[in-house]
Amino acid sequence: MPQPPYVLVLFYSRHGSVAEMAKYIARGINKAGSVEAKIRQVPDVSDTTKIATPPLPDDGAPYCTLEELADCSGLAIGSPSYFGSMAAPLKHFIDQTSTLWLTGQLIDKPACGFTSASTMHGGQEQCLHSMMTPLLHHGMVWLGLPYKNKELISTAAGGTPYGASHLANSTSETSLTNDEKALCEAQGKRIAEMAAKLKK
Repeated sequence: MPQPPYVLVLFYSRHGSVAEMAKYIARGINKAGSVEAKIRQVPDVSDTTKIATPPLPDDGAPYCTLEELADCSGLAIGSPSYFGSMAAPLKHFIDQTSTLWLTGQLIDKPACGFTSASTMHGGQEQCLHSMMTPLLHHGMVWLGLPYKNKELISTAAGGTPYGASHLANSTSETSLTNDEKALCEAQGKRIAEMAAKLKK
């Protein structure tokens, strides 16, 4: 029996902010009613080659498989901004997707990004671009956030037209502002609606 269509919410979160954003993006996806949200994370990468990652995380969402990525109807991808780029664990996962590229399994599927940084100009927009680039190589259709979402104008924290973002005032700050929550939900709703349209 085929599984129902889903948008994969795939992320790496070190201190919890990106994981919190993923919940609100998934809420927006599920509110759209056309597809379901499937939340997955990627494991840490080790700075040595001697330590193996356990097959299941200690907490949070399960680790993502390449099959789950291949079978998704859309992808919302999230990472903290590290020096204006995605985190190494997420890049490591994406670097393993050559077989999906060779077979074109992600072509014409919608994708969007979300990120968090601890300073106002901590590279959030550039981080979103770093996640966008390999997905464009896969033939995916990148979705930003249009300014019909008034929170893009009113926000004094995170939020960009390139994708949802969060301003964490410290590494332990995981709570989102109301504007950030609304933008995450709006992004989830938009990708769910687009996934349904592109699937037809």
